[in-house]
Amino acid sequence: MSAPEASSAAVPTLTTNNTLRNAFGGVLSFFILLLIGVLAFSIRLFSVIKYESVIHEFDPYFNYRVTQFLTKNGIYEFWNWFDDRTWYPLGRVIGGTVYPGLTLTAGTIWWLLNSLNIPLSVETVCVFTAPIFSAFASWATYLLTKEVKGAGAGLTAAVLLAMVPSYISRSVAGSYDNEAVAIFALIFTFYLYIKTLNTGSLFYATLNSIAYFYMVCSWGGYTFIINLIPMHVLLCIVTGRYSSRLYIAYAPLVVLGTLLAALVPVVGFNAVMTSEHFASFLVFIIIHVVALVYYIKGILSPKMFKVAVTLVVSVGLAVCCAVIAVLIALVASSPTKGWSGRSLSLLDPTYASKYIPIIASVSEHQPPTWPSYFMDINVLAFLVPAGIIACFLPLSDASSFVVLYIVTSVYFSGVMVRLMLVLAPAACITSGIALSQAFDVFTRSIKFQLPGVSSKTEVDAGETSSATKEAQNDAVKTEKAEETSKDRPSRKSKKKEREHVEKPSTKTKAEKKRLLALPLEASVISLLLLVFLGAFYVVHCVWAAAEAYSAPSIVLTSHSHDGLHVFDDFREAYAWLRHNTDVDDKVASWWDYGYQTTAMANRTVIVDNNTWNNTHIATVGTAMSSPEKAAWEIFHSLDVKYVLVVFGGLVGYPSDDINKFLWMVRIGGGVFPHIKEPDYLRDGQYRIDSQATPTMLNCLMYKLSYYRFVETDGKGFDRVRRTEIGKKYFKLTHFEEVFTTHHWMVRIYKLKPQKNRIRGKTKKSKSKTSSKSSGTRKKNPWL
Repeated sequence: MSAPEASSAAVPTLTTNNTLRNAFGGVLSFFILLLIGVLAFSIRLFSVIKYESVIHEFDPYFNYRVTQFLTKNGIYEFWNWFDDRTWYPLGRVIGGTVYPGLTLTAGTIWWLLNSLNIPLSVETVCVFTAPIFSAFASWATYLLTKEVKGAGAGLTAAVLLAMVPSYISRSVAGSYDNEAVAIFALIFTFYLYIKTLNTGSLFYATLNSIAYFYMVCSWGGYTFIINLIPMHVLLCIVTGRYSSRLYIAYAPLVVLGTLLAALVPVVGFNAVMTSEHFASFLVFIIIHVVALVYYIKGILSPKMFKVAVTLVVSVGLAVCCAVIAVLIALVASSPTKGWSGRSLSLLDPTYASKYIPIIASVSEHQPPTWPSYFMDINVLAFLVPAGIIACFLPLSDASSFVVLYIVTSVYFSGVMVRLMLVLAPAACITSGIALSQAFDVFTRSIKFQLPGVSSKTEVDAGETSSATKEAQNDAVKTEKAEETSKDRPSRKSKKKEREHVEKPSTKTKAEKKRLLALPLEASVISLLLLVFLGAFYVVHCVWAAAEAYSAPSIVLTSHSHDGLHVFDDFREAYAWLRHNTDVDDKVASWWDYGYQTTAMANRTVIVDNNTWNNTHIATVGTAMSSPEKAAWEIFHSLDVKYVLVVFGGLVGYPSDDINKFLWMVRIGGGVFPHIKEPDYLRDGQYRIDSQATPTMLNCLMYKLSYYRFVETDGKGFDRVRRTEIGKKYFKLTHFEEVFTTHHWMVRIYKLKPQKNRIRGKTKKSKSKTSSKSSGTRKKNPWL
């Protein structure tokens, strides 16, 4: 058999081998992704295994209550639901003030399961929604990273996201919050954008708009998407990477996505009227101007093109100036320049502390510390720079988006610790790219160094290159199908000539790879170090999932020399309210506990975690900061019957109301100027001991927290503040203690009724005689 005949016979064999290899790789990738999904789901079940199947934190209780209402009354009643048990006496329109994505998702899952005769409760579905969507988020991360750097990097990024502690903290079983489904929607929207950018398919562009709509329904963080994508489009235009694919990826998203976003009641016309969305519209105008310029360039001569460009640029600048003028007019009419308070606090980290203390008072809105990065993303913090470098080798439209994503998410996570959640997917993607590239380099170096493997590697390289070139030739044939059959003999002859040239070129590439290979010892040691790094990451993630983030805030535990102690005071207090108070009674507390009180005690609250009315919250803060009589008058005007305070001085619970009290003073003082923070500080220090100011010792919060506290140990030693309290013995005149939990963590007081006026009593200013006689009687505090 001659050499040409042998080479032609080998081509089908190579094609078959590549097909089998790709099929086996696809099946293996599928099973690996299935295992990653199981891992992402199971690692978030520690909270159920160690404690019980219960809703966590504060906001999830409101979402759970809304989901209960949806499944019981239907979607139409949900949209029109006016909740009179919150923000008394104002109330709240639930359907128009919530992001419904989480509720509708869990409600749909519950409906599907019950349709299949799987009778799960609403609470069970809510508990396991977050772990289920964490698996979906891992798969979406695989798809996104695969579009950027291939399947190997995608699998690595997916397994990293499945275990990253930052994401686990908001997606453990029972964490029924908006982020449970929003992170999946965020990653999937980015994947469809990159997919559209790589393919130019209008089908994927439409899916991208629908995914963006789901993200808008799920979380207010959708503004990150509608600003990051325009930034990337503008970057591509400035760097000369404009293409029709870029236009197809962006223009439908702005038009269709904005129309869909406006359908969400909580967003409405904010989709076109707030400053968070203006960047997308400005870039939308710019990309159309650029597209028009490219179109004109293709149909005109160079001389006419210059004239047309001048005209187009002039008209474009005029339109841009007009749009900018309208935007400036709209922005200038708003006191916050069209930005929301949270957005302004991201752009200016000092804004919230200066003007909106209620935003600054939330712990998750504080800037993170350096140890929190190591806690939440661990070794990924060291792999991210390597991943960024790998994205530049080579730089594509997709990899430039990943670089922009990681840079912006690092900035926002440095401003607000809550946005570490947005950083987690970007860190996993870049770290997955870095690890995949590193494993590729080290394993290839070992292959070239081992005896008996290098020759086989050269043959494999030749097979791969020939198969690749054959696929490229097939693509060229498809694109140029209109060529006549007369050209085919010449093409065959060229192919025979090319086969003779491929052999030395393959050897040359193999020699180049051999020169780029690392020493064998360095490659082996580096691989071992990467394996050790991965093992350390796995151990840390499992520990974080089992210990740091699995405990529900409503049930607390502590370990001591005599074993495990469980503090179930919150549910004990809410159960007491539910069974010992009237249905229409109003309960006042700081806004942190509003959602739990409404959901678990089924009682009307004055404020809750929605924090939409700063004046109402300031009123409660003022009451807590005022003397007992003034506080009674404020609560009485709000028809309050019970006051709930959280106190941790006995068991050492640091997140109690005494530690939050200065925020009550600041928020109350922002609306009512007679409340001044310096009145509660001694030489600029916040104290509750004998050196505390008289204003602090006589305010309602101090009295309700430390009433009868000295009876516990005879000294009144506060284990959180680590000092003895300043005022130990006092009585309450306008409030009475009705319930204190077992560990004194929750204390409930009832407002005493107003005393009757004494008939026939005259004012002491009427005469001297009457003043003397009144002095001998007990003074009536209500005159």
